[in-house]
Amino acid sequence: MIKIGIIGYGYWGPNLLRNFFSVNGCSVIKVCDLRKKRLELAKKQFPSVGITLQAGEIINNDEIEAVVIATPVSSHYSLARRCLLADKHVLVEKPMAKSSREASALISLARKKEKILMVDYTFLYSLAVRKIKKLIDRNELGKIQYFDSTRINLGLFQSDINVLWDLAPHDISMLCHLIHENPRSIQATGISHTVNKLENIAYLTLKYKSGIIAHISCSWSSPVKIRMTLIGGDKKIIRYDDLEPTEKIKIYDTGYNIRSEEKKRKLLVSYRVGDIYIPKIDNQEPLKEMAEDFIKSIKSHNEPIANCKIGLKVVKILEIAQRSLKSKSKEIPYQ
Repeated sequence: MIKIGIIGYGYWGPNLLRNFFSVNGCSVIKVCDLRKKRLELAKKQFPSVGITLQAGEIINNDEIEAVVIATPVSSHYSLARRCLLADKHVLVEKPMAKSSREASALISLARKKEKILMVDYTFLYSLAVRKIKKLIDRNELGKIQYFDSTRINLGLFQSDINVLWDLAPHDISMLCHLIHENPRSIQATGISHTVNKLENIAYLTLKYKSGIIAHISCSWSSPVKIRMTLIGGDKKIIRYDDLEPTEKIKIYDTGYNIRSEEKKRKLLVSYRVGDIYIPKIDNQEPLKEMAEDFIKSIKSHNEPIANCKIGLKVVKILEIAQRSLKSKSKEIPYQ
């Protein structure tokens, strides 16, 4: 049994505790939070779990082999570093760190200590995303042309990061997982309606050498909640709606062909509208799949799906996007 400690029992901590409790091959020993009321709630729901106000009681506990970190982004690096130095495997909530320098340092330390360092990119474990990856890898969409994602809702406003750092990591991680190339350039624009000047609405554009363009819309200020992604190829188009309970993926056999008549200087466009295919997707909780992958990776010493390399790439893209925001939406090369 892999014995686990969880640091942070705020918004996401209860979900992590519940899922790790249901995973075979591990046991949650202790939960840490700075608020007594949150710890009392954890104890009420899971009486067998120990509670503590001190992270050190988990980090310095020789019985605990792995630590799950679900705290504000600003504390990810320091807590993950302490855990790795104490010879613990680490699963950290997204994003991995607040800078690529910190993320790189954690990866180097994890390699030196021969420990698993994983990031909680839950959507990579969605059966819908797994299906999409199979379709792309089998070239059923043809040459990928665009990735267009909308992730908007009302709240939850964060105090230490803007909406891009909060919501976009989900879509960027999927993008990195599905498209096997680095972006050529990154551009971001956004606006803040809050006193702390952190953007609550933002748009991110990534351009690729192959011609792919990716666009991600994020907002904490929408009256409706939307979690939708379109992935277009020159053969077929996928519509992925994570809020749809039964038909999360729709595959459209739809496209177009363009040719030009130089004499008339016209573009002639012919459209193809075919069938819509809706694959059956089982209703399985991705977070449990993520928890199981963490435990399996520890036992087998194999790299998890949501590995630290994707974690670093996501942070690097966010970092460049932040520079673009501060430079009045300048397009910045990915280096």
